[in-house]
Amino acid sequence: MFNTFKGISEINVLQVVGRNVEKLSYFKDEVATTTDFTKIIDADIFLIVVSDDAIPTVATFLQSKKGLVAHTSGSVPIKSLVGIKRRGIFYPLQSFSEGKRIDFKKVPICIEAASKDDLELLQKLANLISLEVHEISSEQRKSLHLAAVFANNFTNHLFSIANEICSDHDLPFTILNPLIKETVQKLDYLLPFEAQTGPAKRNDVKTMEYHINLLKNKNYKDIYSLLSKSINEKYGEEL
Repeated sequence: MFNTFKGISEINVLQVVGRNVEKLSYFKDEVATTTDFTKIIDADIFLIVVSDDAIPTVATFLQSKKGLVAHTSGSVPIKSLVGIKRRGIFYPLQSFSEGKRIDFKKVPICIEAASKDDLELLQKLANLISLEVHEISSEQRKSLHLAAVFANNFTNHLFSIANEICSDHDLPFTILNPLIKETVQKLDYLLPFEAQTGPAKRNDVKTMEYHINLLKNKNYKDIYSLLSKSINEKYGEEL
């Protein structure tokens, strides 16, 4: 996010605060840094970009600040910013991996604030970096984060299982890339329900039993069975 902010003239990043000296060294030639949370300088907006559990702790160091304090979590409610007069949410709906640059113009930004003026301030900031900005409540954001776990984290775990299966049989995982890309691209014009294919939808019991027997890992057998059952029941069949 820092690299996105620093490329926009209307945004002036004043300071980066963190506990990890090594990670802070990345910013040392770009902006003021410190590991001392008691030396946070004044600003119009303070963004808390930390793990969910650490948000309340970091917020305690910002209770005396006049600026707007917003965290970037998908699951932590706005009320977690205890003692903060001006509080909000600035949640980018995206998966971030270290070393991977993200084009924020394509990232939905979900915002929430305790006052109309602060909501407008977050809207202004979000519009500077993204083409898609949504005002959503803490309750909506929790559900959105849950949906994102299914859509991203769980599917990535399934990709990992698929990679293991390929590797165990001397097959390159990349052979599945066109299939994966086509599956995702279909969602540009079809609902997931409409795009579903496979043996579970067809109630192809013989193929499903064969697949389960091929799997050696019990967890993978259970995942295959449970997902197949869920798909089958959604399309009105019984295994």
